[in-house]
Amino acid sequence: MNPKTLIFLLPNFIFGIFLFGLFFSRQKNLLGFFPDHTEDWLTVQRDRRNTLASVCQKNNLIKLESKLDSHVASQIFVEHKHKFTYCEVPKVGCSNWKRTIFILQEGLNVEASEIQHDHIHRTSLIKRLSAYPPGEQEEFLNSYTNVMFTRHPLERLVSAYRDKLLHFEPYYSATVANRIKAMFRKSKNSTEKVSFQEFVSFITAVPPNSLDIHWKPMFLLCDPCNIHYDILGKYETLGLDSEQVLKAIGAPGSLRYPSLKRYSSEKRTNGDITLEYLRQLSSEQIEKIKKLYQMDFLLFNYTLKYEDYFL
Repeated sequence: MNPKTLIFLLPNFIFGIFLFGLFFSRQKNLLGFFPDHTEDWLTVQRDRRNTLASVCQKNNLIKLESKLDSHVASQIFVEHKHKFTYCEVPKVGCSNWKRTIFILQEGLNVEASEIQHDHIHRTSLIKRLSAYPPGEQEEFLNSYTNVMFTRHPLERLVSAYRDKLLHFEPYYSATVANRIKAMFRKSKNSTEKVSFQEFVSFITAVPPNSLDIHWKPMFLLCDPCNIHYDILGKYETLGLDSEQVLKAIGAPGSLRYPSLKRYSSEKRTNGDITLEYLRQLSSEQIEKIKKLYQMDFLLFNYTLKYEDYFL
C-alpha cells in the first residue's frame, strides 16, 4: 500500500475502532454480557435451511415414506451424553468431528492429538445410527441436535483425489487405482499413479448411488431433504460453525474443534489447488462433474466459481 494512503487511512481506522468499542460497551451494559456473532450466525443458518427446503421441494426430493435409508443411517454418528448426531461427509473435517465425539463421550479424558487418524475411523466406541433399531433411530433424530457439514463440491472432489489416489493407502492406491487403470490404460502393469482426468472419467461413468463415500454427492450421503438438520455447517465457515455446534449441544467450554491434519506437511486443498486440477479436464468432463454434483450445488447454495476459467 502507498505510504500516503496508509497515513490517510490510519486516523479513520483508529476512529472506527473507537466507535466500535463504544457501541459494544453500550451493548454490554444493556444486555448484561458481551455479545458475539450468534445473531448473524442464526440468520445464516435460517438462510441455509430456507434454500435447502426450497430446492428439496422444487426437485421433488421429499419422500412420502418415513423409513430411513440404511446407507444414510450408517453415515450418522450418535453422541448420547450431549444428545447430538453428526452425519459424516468425508473430506469435510469428518475425522476431527469423530475425534470430538470420542472426546465428548470420554469426558475430556483424552486429547485430540492422541487419537490417531486410522483409529478414529475404525473404532467401535463411537456408535452409528444404524446400530440401533428403527424406532430408536427415529427417536434420536427427532429429539437430538442433528448436524451436517458440507464443502464446495469441486474442492471436496479434488481433496478426495489427492488424499486417496496420490498417497499410499492399500485399498485406494491399489484396489481402486487398479480398477481405474484397467478401464483407461492399455497396459495393466502401468505403475504411474492415476491421473485426475482418469479419476474423473471413472467417477462419472457409474451411477452416483454406487460411488465411494469420499466422492459420493453429499446430499445422497445425508439425505437432508428428509432428515431435519438443526445445524447446516460449511467447511468454508468451519471455525464459527463448529464453535456454535459445541455451544448448542452444551459441550464443556474448554473443548475446541481440533484442526489436526493427516498429512501435516501437505497444504490443504483450497481454491487455487482445485483450479490447478480442474484445468487438466476437458470441457466435457467439467460438464459431467457439474451434472454429478448439481444437487449439492443447489441444495447447499454453492456457485461453480471456477466457470470463467473454462469459457
